[in-house]
Amino acid sequence: MKTIRTAQGLRDAVRGARERGSARVGLVPTMGALHEGHLSLVRAARRDCDLIVMSIFVNPKQFTEAVDLEGYPRQEAADAALAAAAGVDVLFAPEASELYPEGFATTVHVAGPVTETLEGAGRGPAHFDGVATVVSKLLLVSGADRAYFGQKDAQQLMVVRRMVADLGIRTDIVACTTVRDSDGLAMSSRNVRLNGEDRARATAIPRALEAVEAALALGETDVEALHARAGAVLAAAGITPEYVAFVDAHSFLPAHEIGEPVLCAIAARVGSVRLIDNTVLTLPEPSEER
Repeated sequence: MKTIRTAQGLRDAVRGARERGSARVGLVPTMGALHEGHLSLVRAARRDCDLIVMSIFVNPKQFTEAVDLEGYPRQEAADAALAAAAGVDVLFAPEASELYPEGFATTVHVAGPVTETLEGAGRGPAHFDGVATVVSKLLLVSGADRAYFGQKDAQQLMVVRRMVADLGIRTDIVACTTVRDSDGLAMSSRNVRLNGEDRARATAIPRALEAVEAALALGETDVEALHARAGAVLAAAGITPEYVAFVDAHSFLPAHEIGEPVLCAIAARVGSVRLIDNTVLTLPEPSEER
């Protein structure tokens, strides 16, 4: 695995690989602190692509709280070992000044409910502006044919898809299933900050989603009733969510009944750690009459 720290170095490496016959380039964008969720993206990219580029960059533009940026775990040596073992060919680990040089004055802004609701409402417009700006730079610098994102960050995924479609960036955005620990908690770099008691309480978040899915499977399609099911599970664990939301999975407009695919998304603080999770709800297929 080659580690590259400049945009020009990455362009050169990709161009050289293509000249040697690596026809398809896959990008796995991360902020480091790698876990099995990130490595599952690498494996998906490895199945599809000839050259795998992973970026590790803690993007300052998407943090709205300085303390959150400062506290984000940075462990490049350990991450590099994991990336190499997983099959990454090129690790792109730039300094902030490389992607945002002096005089940098451009922001990529995606408008509408997909950036203004849920995480956008809670974290402010700068968050998704930062996401769209850095992802657009990574896609353009890498020239990736495909880029891989986890479904856990469903709103970020839709922001990237909207941005790519609107700007005509010729990269396929591939969504990969959320990877969970054995207790059901969605893998996140933030999970290491949960103490034992809070870790146990946090499992109420995936259990709340499971309760919604179970109720839907039994025929409950009213969103208020499904919201109550999720809320009861969270309340029993002493968790007051920032939101339990049901939105159209594509437009992010509020959903009042399950018809078209609906995203059920939860955000909550457990102790000092803010966690998000989601599931996409669709009506069960009607059973065949016998």
